[in-house]
Amino acid sequence: MTDMQGQPVFHINGEAGWINDPNGLVLFRGEYHVFFQYYPHAAQWGPMHWGHVKSRDLTHWERLPIALYPDETEDGCFSGSAIEWQGKLWLLYTGFCENGGGENVRQRQCLASSEDGVHFVKHGVVIGEKELPPEYCPWDFRDPKVFRKNGAFYCVAAARKRDGRGRILLFRSDDLFRWEFVLDVLGRDGEGSMTECPDYRDDLGLLLYSEQFQPAAGAAHRNIHSCFARIGTLDLTRGFCGGEGEPVDYGFDFYAPQTFAGAPVMIGWLDMWDRTNPTERYGWAGQLTVPRRIEVQNGELRQTPVYTGREVLRRQDVSFLSDRLKAGAVRLNAENVRSLCLLLHKKGERFVSFSLRGEEWVFDRSRAGEPIRGAERDADSLAGVRRMPCESKERVQIEIVSDNFSVEIFVGGRSLSSVVCAEADADGLELTVDADACEYVRYEIV
Repeated sequence: MTDMQGQPVFHINGEAGWINDPNGLVLFRGEYHVFFQYYPHAAQWGPMHWGHVKSRDLTHWERLPIALYPDETEDGCFSGSAIEWQGKLWLLYTGFCENGGGENVRQRQCLASSEDGVHFVKHGVVIGEKELPPEYCPWDFRDPKVFRKNGAFYCVAAARKRDGRGRILLFRSDDLFRWEFVLDVLGRDGEGSMTECPDYRDDLGLLLYSEQFQPAAGAAHRNIHSCFARIGTLDLTRGFCGGEGEPVDYGFDFYAPQTFAGAPVMIGWLDMWDRTNPTERYGWAGQLTVPRRIEVQNGELRQTPVYTGREVLRRQDVSFLSDRLKAGAVRLNAENVRSLCLLLHKKGERFVSFSLRGEEWVFDRSRAGEPIRGAERDADSLAGVRRMPCESKERVQIEIVSDNFSVEIFVGGRSLSSVVCAEADADGLELTVDADACEYVRYEIV
């Protein structure tokens, strides 16, 4: 097999080393800042740092110095968030202390600040064991997401009840330094063993969170680690009032989504725990999704990809088309679709397929190139398949964002995101469609 390309073209990654969760997404002084969990010394998870990039257009990213390092007070700087206040950029993150492991581990919420948005000063622990109610585990307490409401600071943080499962807790502060516990946001155990990376947007009434080791729910989500969205309202006296959790993404590789303070834009980790990682041989592992503009329509989360693109090909009334695409985007607009099959990263009999089968969209990466294996043992996972509901066949818009190691597909506001390890020259695209009309547009992401 020919070597794959060494790096994604436009997805954020570490260039070298390991990355996972996006952290501290914030619009600061007219620029979008993205931090991320980062271990620069190997392509495996290790003592966590905060990597850092920024952009003016959410497409072209400037790499900045590492923002947070482990030090003598903490063995890792785990996930967290950012907010602008009094002209400074503030980071609220989890300081991880190993302490011999097990129940001796301590996870505490720490504060750092920056005058210029690049160089940070740590201020130590601001939410520790004395602020955490005793019925919750101080060894599973992390990922604070800070926001403002009614003139005060609030943060939601992931926690776990002693002898229980994942929870989301709410804390309040007037100055980012002194915090008090408010309430348990959902008031009951999550479905997974541990909840992670909560995010609440008051402007959208949107609660995002991730669950570790949650049981699969039919075709809705097969991954053993999944992400969910709830639509409703966070009442500061009663907790979250709203619907049940719905999957944020239907693909193999999507976790820990976060939104920007200052903009309704979301980014997730385009990878997954408990997966093999073929890119290790290039010295890196993990990447982030393209930014997605989000909104709530009819009580559901809707996503559209954000990128700067230049139209390079347009075809009307397509029934069959052969093209080239490795790193770029495609938009299909179709009416009254009876059948549709799209092949991507194609070289001979190797390809990724995305097709309409009955009332669902089916993604299949089993013939894409190097296999990626996970911990899931259901038939779809073993076959390299993921499914997404098809809401309508009358007016269908499909947007595909493809890069050297990934495919992200958007249909009707839903998304399906997966890592793909195809050969370097596997850039073929074929579209076969039976519909009353179908327009094909390809963009170069520039």
